[in-house]
Amino acid sequence: MRVSVIGTGYLGAVHAAGMAELGFDVVGVDVDESRVATLQEGRAPFYEPDLEPLLRKHVGSSGRLRFSTDFATVRDADVHFLCIGTPQRSGSTAADLTYLEAAVETLGTLLAGRTAVVVGKSTVPVGTADVLQARLTELAGPGVELAWNPEFLREGYAVEDTLRPDRLVFGVRSPDAEATLRRVYAETIESGTPVIVTGYATAELVKTSANAFLATKISFINAVSDLCDVTGADVTTLADAIGLDARIGRRFLNAGLGFGGGCLPKDVRAFRTRAEELGAGASFRFLDEVDQINLRRRDKVVGLAHELVGGDVRGRRIAVLGASFKPHSDDVRDSPALDVATQLALVGADVHVYDPVANGVAAAAAPQLSFDKSAFEACRGADVVLHLTEWPEFRAVDPAALAEVVGELNVIDARNCLDRDRWRGAGWTYRGLGVA
Repeated sequence: MRVSVIGTGYLGAVHAAGMAELGFDVVGVDVDESRVATLQEGRAPFYEPDLEPLLRKHVGSSGRLRFSTDFATVRDADVHFLCIGTPQRSGSTAADLTYLEAAVETLGTLLAGRTAVVVGKSTVPVGTADVLQARLTELAGPGVELAWNPEFLREGYAVEDTLRPDRLVFGVRSPDAEATLRRVYAETIESGTPVIVTGYATAELVKTSANAFLATKISFINAVSDLCDVTGADVTTLADAIGLDARIGRRFLNAGLGFGGGCLPKDVRAFRTRAEELGAGASFRFLDEVDQINLRRRDKVVGLAHELVGGDVRGRRIAVLGASFKPHSDDVRDSPALDVATQLALVGADVHVYDPVANGVAAAAAPQLSFDKSAFEACRGADVVLHLTEWPEFRAVDPAALAEVVGELNVIDARNCLDRDRWRGAGWTYRGLGVA
């Protein structure tokens, strides 16, 4: 079976490498010439653990993977995966389907008169698959069938999630499309991964509902942390206690700076907007507050920085540890860490940032900031240190050693994962979010 992957951004590059690892001959296609050239050299155009070894293996020794800017190279594939980004539409909270629709137009024309299965993996508003299937039938004829197979990748663990997912969802209209997907994922299914077979609408809603639920859980514990701040309670201990309830669970109950990235924020907004379009908006108005709680976390940390330096950060040196929106990634899209750093710089602080892998990407996104080559360089002479991305490297920093290079012993642990007793024992004024 021959497989094509349309779109080689984060999702597409990982999926193409994963399909090659599962034994398929794969071609990945993209209009971005630079990205394609990088991938064809066996290199990843972004940081994702374990991806580059797979690219080198299959672009090189196995020969099962290649990348191209020529859309015609996908014509003879049996299965075509749509891995096109659906960013937030400019000036709106809705999803922008322009790139996905354009890919379907081109693919449908190429597949005219052929038999193939097109598999959507992009995160889309419910109802999108029906529209795309109708257009594919107009362009290619009845032999081309659409299925929807949403992705559930976690940045930093995307290769693992591709090869060993915790579930597979097949949104299909016929037994033939289901059979094709079962052939594609035969090895994964045989290893015990559960499969849910459903229609288009449910498959589309699974991903957006999951993201909205996770965002709600994060914002809930962050709201509770504000109450902990004014009562002297400890949100970490509280989360441990309620997380032992099997109905709730401990995951995603870590209070702190909140969520960001290229998926969760825009997916929650698009989910809320689509519900409004379909007449169910009243039931999802709480998601507006989920979004606002999350954004207010950033303002809270900025306020704490002002407070620790006497009320005004102008001219004060601020060290920021972390720029990516989460560890094990260089993704700075809607990064809370980079947002906080930028806000402080805009009001006159001298902001120095260090991230283990995202310095280059962050510098391109926020050139007004200074970027250093190590945590100790960023902290040299700092009046306050902000821990904003929970990289293991930062948790391992010796606070006594760091105390030798800073200007003042102030630290804001916006991820609540530093050893507060150890930092306080080294003389630091430690501030977390919702912790005593």
